[in-house]
Amino acid sequence: MAAAKNRFEQVDEQQPDAITLSLGQRDGKTFGRIACPAELAGGHLVNDFLSDELEPVEAFRSAVRLANEIKAPIVVEDGQGLWQDDWGILYRED
Repeated sequence: MAAAKNRFEQVDEQQPDAITLSLGQRDGKTFGRIACPAELAGGHLVNDFLSDELEPVEAFRSAVRLANEIKAPIVVEDGQGLWQDDWGILYRED
């Protein structure tokens, strides 16, 4: 029996109440970035956090680790359709 896939909401910009995983492309290379508002981290962060550009899989894994640590949701900013299906289901709220 296959495990249930995780679901992630797709958004158009960073959200103040979630960790935002942003996927992008430059010079033919895909990258991921993680943004986390300080107030979401419940004292773990002094300032808002924005990661450097990371390999997409590394960015995804880091976002999941952070979300599990601080018990926060993840949303995905993916205007270029770079999401990888094996990460889970990407959906949009109506």
